[in-house]
Amino acid sequence: MTSITKQRQQTAYLALAEQFGYTSPMQCPRIMKVVVSSGVGKKRDKKQLEVIEDRLAKITGQKPSACPAKISIASFKVREGDTIGLQVTLRGARMYDFIDKLIHIALPRTRDFRGLKATAIDDMGNITIGIKENTIFPETSDEDLKDVFSFAVTIVTTAKSKAEAEAFFRHIGMPLIVEATKK
Repeated sequence: MTSITKQRQQTAYLALAEQFGYTSPMQCPRIMKVVVSSGVGKKRDKKQLEVIEDRLAKITGQKPSACPAKISIASFKVREGDTIGLQVTLRGARMYDFIDKLIHIALPRTRDFRGLKATAIDDMGNITIGIKENTIFPETSDEDLKDVFSFAVTIVTTAKSKAEAEAFFRHIGMPLIVEATKK
């Protein structure tokens, strides 16, 4: 069974070829990877770090890797080698399954969700979504509300411009809102 996002990515060439003048399916944008990252801050508590690592592993289906501090900064009480973040890079089937879960299950469960702003797309064609509560994913248990943390999801594409990426994300089903222009 293929995911909805993968099916839509495969039909993106037909939908976007006329608009952007593609002559080959290889010119059409495609999703390269999804990076899920969370900063753990000054959490010296090993249990809290393990909870965040466990939840990210449940949400993504892959064990996160620790991001150590490169240098010591005394004013932040950070020593070289301390874990300051966790990161997961998804590719292939897990990537498509995660994007489907994000679009169809997690984002609609977000409190006061009206859509993602198109300004979240950068000039290189990637979109970064900040998620304030990990509890919007069904894998996390709702009874542990004291252990809520935030993380960022970056979807990396091969789009060459912001307009091309926006059209591609709309085609695959990303809930982007149309922003009113200021006069």
